[in-house]
Amino acid sequence: MTGLRVIGGSARGRKLRSVPGIGTRPITDRTKESLFNILGGDIVGASFLDLFGGTGSVGIEALSRGAARVLFIDSDPRAVETIRANLAATSLSERAEVLRGDSLKILAAPPGGGFDYIYVAPPQFKGLWKKTLEPIDGNPAWLGPDGWVIVQIHPKEYEALVLSDLEEFDQRRYGSTLLVFYCARE
Repeated sequence: MTGLRVIGGSARGRKLRSVPGIGTRPITDRTKESLFNILGGDIVGASFLDLFGGTGSVGIEALSRGAARVLFIDSDPRAVETIRANLAATSLSERAEVLRGDSLKILAAPPGGGFDYIYVAPPQFKGLWKKTLEPIDGNPAWLGPDGWVIVQIHPKEYEALVLSDLEEFDQRRYGSTLLVFYCARE
């Protein structure tokens, strides 16, 4: 992979910093481009929650493509610093909020309003993606009407989940990355 960068929208071509150390696994350009092709024009004006934000690459891409606001959450102070630096470098800080905290604890609290998209990209092979879906499923107010939860995991981590308020409606695999899409049950 070449360096991290924004691939579309107002900040297209801007380089992004990586988080120091080896704890994050940034999304590839191919996967990110495919994700935003799926979201299409619906990202314009949308609210976006980037859990386990890492470099902030996905949420920054959403802002660059017209999302109204993005909330980034990460517990690692190096990731929070990297997200803030990347927002400043792309001139997208105005529509973003960055919180340092435990995503699971934050999701256990009542939301301030639903999000159109919740992006879940936790550290791999720890089962965190399932633990993250549980509080979203148990508190559907996190998700706005017609909202989606998108999980980024390694394909070997996947298992079908029995959820009460969310249902899986699509999967897309890009090499060693699997995107799993959920929406509210009808």
